[in-house]
Amino acid sequence: MNITVSQAQGKVPVAVLCPQGELDASNYQELVTVAQDVVRGGGQDILLDLSQTTYMSSSGLVALQSIAALLRGEAPPDPDAGWGAFRAIERDRDAGFQQHFKLLNPQPRVDHVLDMVGFTRFLEVFVDLETAVASF
Repeated sequence: MNITVSQAQGKVPVAVLCPQGELDASNYQELVTVAQDVVRGGGQDILLDLSQTTYMSSSGLVALQSIAALLRGEAPPDPDAGWGAFRAIERDRDAGFQQHFKLLNPQPRVDHVLDMVGFTRFLEVFVDLETAVASF
């Protein structure tokens, strides 16, 4: 999976991560690692551009939940914990929108998955970059 990282400036600097292709068990950890690098580099706000992500499996959902946890200053769920990672997702869904992690332009297939599992209840989804960056 290729993941591009760029910066956008609104009220605060925002790292824009754009994974290309399928986000699944074979590569979701790459996305988490890139987010960890952003946070280690001082980044506090991440916009995940899903316009080029054609598919997202349950592992991709764990990656999103892991990034949200990182930006809250928490340890991401252990991917080897199995259902424990999904229980953490359920807790996040009930906690309200994330302030430092948002999504941009998910493909229809990915958007359906996000909506079906309730991620749109805690991750704001935007359709244009300017509005998304201004929301941080």
